[in-house]
Amino acid sequence: MSEPEVIPGLWTIHQDGEVLLRLSKHGPGHETPMTVPEFLQQSVKRFGAYPALASKRREKWDVLSFNQYYEACRKAARALLKLGLKRFHGVGILGFNSKEWLIAHLAAILAGGISVGIYATNSADACQYVITQAKVDILLVENDIQLKKILSNAENMMQTLKAIVQYKSPLNENIVNVYNWEDFMELGNSIPDFQLDQIMESQKANQCAVVIYTSGTSGYPKGVMLSHDNITWMAGAAAKECGLSYASEKQEVVVSYLPLSHIAAQMMDVWIPMKVGAVIYFAQPDALKGTLLKTLQEVKPTAFLGVPRIWEKMEEKIKESNAKSSRLRKKVFSWARAVGLRTNTKKMMGRQEVTMSYRVAKTLVFSHVRSSLGLDHCNSCISAAAPLGQETAEFFLSLDLPVGEMYGMSESTGPHTISNQENYKILSCGKILSGCKSMLSQQTQDGAGEICLWGRHVFMGYLEKEAATMEAIDEEGWLHSGDLGKLDKQGFLYITGRIKEMLITAGGENVAPVPIENKVKEKIPIISNAMLVGDKLRFLSILLTLKCETDEASGEPLDRLTAEAIKFCRKLGSHASTVTDILQLPDTLVHRAIQQGINAVNQEAISDAQKIQKWAILEKDFSIPGGELGPTSKLRRYFITQKYKMKIEDFYK
Repeated sequence: MSEPEVIPGLWTIHQDGEVLLRLSKHGPGHETPMTVPEFLQQSVKRFGAYPALASKRREKWDVLSFNQYYEACRKAARALLKLGLKRFHGVGILGFNSKEWLIAHLAAILAGGISVGIYATNSADACQYVITQAKVDILLVENDIQLKKILSNAENMMQTLKAIVQYKSPLNENIVNVYNWEDFMELGNSIPDFQLDQIMESQKANQCAVVIYTSGTSGYPKGVMLSHDNITWMAGAAAKECGLSYASEKQEVVVSYLPLSHIAAQMMDVWIPMKVGAVIYFAQPDALKGTLLKTLQEVKPTAFLGVPRIWEKMEEKIKESNAKSSRLRKKVFSWARAVGLRTNTKKMMGRQEVTMSYRVAKTLVFSHVRSSLGLDHCNSCISAAAPLGQETAEFFLSLDLPVGEMYGMSESTGPHTISNQENYKILSCGKILSGCKSMLSQQTQDGAGEICLWGRHVFMGYLEKEAATMEAIDEEGWLHSGDLGKLDKQGFLYITGRIKEMLITAGGENVAPVPIENKVKEKIPIISNAMLVGDKLRFLSILLTLKCETDEASGEPLDRLTAEAIKFCRKLGSHASTVTDILQLPDTLVHRAIQQGINAVNQEAISDAQKIQKWAILEKDFSIPGGELGPTSKLRRYFITQKYKMKIEDFYK
């Protein structure tokens, strides 16, 4: 007697599990499901001769076509099989974005494994957790630094790993089961093509292809399992919503620099380009420490994704450049911004008018600003991963560079709502993707509720974490985001807070920290980062950091203030040039100005419980190396609370 067929449910926690696909009955969301191998083959068939990947070598761009890209992926897939990759086991990738990263990522899936990106900033212990949890058979590391990290814990790691491949910089010594990239790529020559083809053909769209680890801001990270269908469907839906062109009409250009272990970067740098035949240029490993602008100016992307901190840095750069201009240029810049803000605000309300003053402003200012940022060919400027501050959003809008926000999460395979040129409202995250649904759960009187998501993009489940999966996906299959939001009459989504980030004061008042923190940064231009505290406490306090320069090599914040911050001090009559100057003096002029800014924020508070009572300036700005910011520059609130525990306790003595 044959065993009864097991019908998959909407979620699973097993790497080899299958789920029920959430196909719509018709229209968007009803497209034929496709596996990653099918998706890649379709891309190669359509765009074979077009450039796909570009890497800089000795000041020249080394380019691979889609045909060469596919052949390299197949070669690497056969090498993984030769090294003993088991079906549904992980292939870990630890390092900065490169063609090797992408080739290994796709090869893992073609060979029947699961691709597992590991943040390059992870500690050895955090790496070991991922390697063990995702059953990683083969690990690819970028360089000696990452290899040493793994070998420092070799006793535990090598029990799980069958081999390590170092894909950049030559190996300094011979270590058993550690290969360089060239040797690795030749390993699979004895594996016949038909063996790989059989594995590729046996894959199903409702099986796991990728595991994305959350950044683990409190405790160990969770492994978000994404199916072939999650990825291939989302790539098509997002490309369409962003209005991206297919290579046969006009080839899109993307710069890859954000961590590929994060879903936003993976969708933008791997899957959407594969769908439309875009070419990907890899930035330098020190992109976030200062070289990104040079790459953008050289490459001129047609679509660019930045986290809010990137847009803030660009804003600072433009302001610094303007500060050095002549008085006349400054006047023209201010006039153009007023014209830009007026024109684009009308455009948002559906009134399109191109006046003579707008044309002049475009020629004199807007075109120059775009060119200085390398965004003169860019049709999609996107911000994701965290809320973009109102001041920054309005600044770029006034320069005729509307930055559209996206909202989504790893668990929704990236974007759930998208802003584009047709659907744009400042501070909103745009409209819901066609084929997906939203529900606001437990709405308050003002219409805010928890954002719940439904669609082909909803993840399979958390790897080996049943309780967490059942908490995220309810009995009806809705994904609960943990974010609070509102929808306006036109269907634009606005994020109002995060349930887990909500501070509940000792008096029982619920406070969303992000809007207050953004107002503080807006009212006090010298402030770089602000973090509100006061959960279960009598009143609200805030930790502040000042805008300071960073070490380009390490990314560490320095003591010296930025030109913008120094200008702020001089306007007040203060001679401070460093954070230490302000902390040690104490510089009453700067402190008084900060207090005035806090007072201005408090005047707009909706209740006394939402007012900031105390504040403190920290000695160092938050940073990724310091641990206060996650890989995409999000505040790691739990970490900051622990790191500055004494400072917080002082507020409440």
